[in-house]
Amino acid sequence: MKTALCSIIVLQMIVAVFFSGCSVSSPESPPVQTGQYEKHFQVTYRQDITFGYLIYVPQEYNDSDAQWPLLVYLHGKGEKGSNLELVKSWGPPKIVENQKDFPFIVLSPQCPEDYIWTGIIEPLNRLLDEVMAGYRVDPRRVYLTGLSMGGFGSWQWGCRNPERFAAIAPVCGGGHADQACRLREVPVWAFHGAKDNVVELERSQEMVDALRACGGDVRITIYPEADHNSWTPAYADPELYQWFLVHTKKPRP
Repeated sequence: MKTALCSIIVLQMIVAVFFSGCSVSSPESPPVQTGQYEKHFQVTYRQDITFGYLIYVPQEYNDSDAQWPLLVYLHGKGEKGSNLELVKSWGPPKIVENQKDFPFIVLSPQCPEDYIWTGIIEPLNRLLDEVMAGYRVDPRRVYLTGLSMGGFGSWQWGCRNPERFAAIAPVCGGGHADQACRLREVPVWAFHGAKDNVVELERSQEMVDALRACGGDVRITIYPEADHNSWTPAYADPELYQWFLVHTKKPRP
């Protein structure tokens, strides 16, 4: 019996040594390109829509397997079309051109010429799905912001899909006040210029008031001397990005 037991033990040791010596480790994934660069995405929604978009990946992305927060930015009407350089005119895609330590992955789609953001929320959802599948995005820390037309898009996308975002920051936008309560579980920080004669301050204020009335976590910053270009001081404020990062999406029941 002892001889048989010893033979089994020796055999197990030989097998273990053989497989440890012959084990094949899975190849490491190639490093992901860092910095900000252009990509394209096509989706069929009533008809084929092709998005150009900018993606920014922090320099430290390949240093570990950590997940990263994702900031989605929707530009204004003046940056529509097919020239992605226009998207770098304002906001986060402009910032990351020079600030290489920006602590987010940044997704900046470009709205096709014949559309507005509020009319293509479902294609935006599909683009977001693709980016989240292709990069190590922390699904609990996805944030949304946009200016002017993108401010309207931020309100609308947030109201349509509040479960997707940990916090949103619409700048000089507006929305449907009767839908605002859909965002009561999502922190919101709105920005607007008091002298805005393109999108009146009331458009942001009515959304904020409606959300506040149903118990939402909402704040608004009004720049007394700013006109429509309230996005310059808004996106230059480091507190905005700190505010994003302290919010994590609450688990849904």
